[in-house]
Amino acid sequence: MLQTISVVGALAILGAYAASQFGLADASKLSYQAANFLGSAALTVVAVVDWQLGFILLEGAWALMSLWGIAAILRGARRPRGGAAKPRSAKARSSKGVFGGGV
Repeated sequence: MLQTISVVGALAILGAYAASQFGLADASKLSYQAANFLGSAALTVVAVVDWQLGFILLEGAWALMSLWGIAAILRGARRPRGGAAKPRSAKARSSKGVFGGGV
């Protein structure tokens, strides 16, 4: 049973990641974050049952970050009267990427 849960959890995470990489999913969408959360939460449960500390840390952190992403999306979806957030301008985006290096 734990193997089935592990495989389903891993497929949820890998499926979301692959869909993102192939341009089929957007990481800012609830479905992407939910797949990551459900997959990592399932793998966290399996890691706790087997008492695998490294995987508890990895998958538990992944689940918490995905949950944070879900909360951010839901907060953004509930903007009162002001509408959706304005997209950042092209000037605000850096061509150097997140860590300052080239893309």
